[in-house]
Amino acid sequence: MTVSIRLQIKTHYKDFSLKEQKIADYILENPSTVSHSSISDLSNTLGVADSTFFQFTKKLGYNGFKEFKMAMLMQENDLSAISFHENIQQTDNELTMAQKVFDSNMTTLTDTRNLLTEENLKHAVTMIDGSKRVYFFGVGGSEIVATDAYHKFLRSPIAVYHSTDFHIQLMEASLLTSDDCAIFISHTGKSRETIEMAQIAKEAGAKIIVITSHAGSPLAKLGDVVFISISEETEFRSEALASRISQLSIMDALYVILMFINREDAQKSIKKIRQSISKIKENN
Repeated sequence: MTVSIRLQIKTHYKDFSLKEQKIADYILENPSTVSHSSISDLSNTLGVADSTFFQFTKKLGYNGFKEFKMAMLMQENDLSAISFHENIQQTDNELTMAQKVFDSNMTTLTDTRNLLTEENLKHAVTMIDGSKRVYFFGVGGSEIVATDAYHKFLRSPIAVYHSTDFHIQLMEASLLTSDDCAIFISHTGKSRETIEMAQIAKEAGAKIIVITSHAGSPLAKLGDVVFISISEETEFRSEALASRISQLSIMDALYVILMFINREDAQKSIKKIRQSISKIKENN
């Protein structure tokens, strides 16, 4: 499946230069104008050199402006459908505000789903299934996603580990081997602590899965498999909050696929857990 220009721009936006971000903003805001204009007209409008616009299209994976413009024409409906769902106004009532938050979350999930590939999902699950141990790493808001994943994967037949403390995570990373798989979660992909842990894991030979919102980030470059979680930027909540929903969904998908692959052993694990929990509930 071809990734749309809109998603390509959103995925790489934070890695663009200021001039490239200016071009990206104009494309998203004026898709019809861009798809029916020459490179010279667009460059003059934006006050950039033709070569700058040309290199921007190359950065998105096109051979040049002609191929980019053709893709724009084919994807015009997708680009024109852009809506900043969470552009909450002072005059909005509480229900409207809540609905806009839900709309933004649904857009985040749809965009992230459209970036998934069968190849990446198969590769990631094969790495997890073939490892002796699986560790989840994340700091700050990403630690919440890592903890949720750990809580979920405890039900699987795979040995999983996670600590909420950064220093313990750092020690765990140093003890990884080529038999292990490490899953790193970071919205920006630029968290110094997470990058340090990933570098240590890489040097140890561990298999690395990265979940981030920025494809060109330092953390993404360390991953054997990288999943991109798309999110909208809003005024009163950080992108990381929106991306968390898509990151949780990516982890859910990997968990479900893994459990179906190991259906018999997975059922045994779940049965043991349910029996233990049911005893506690009965005592209460």
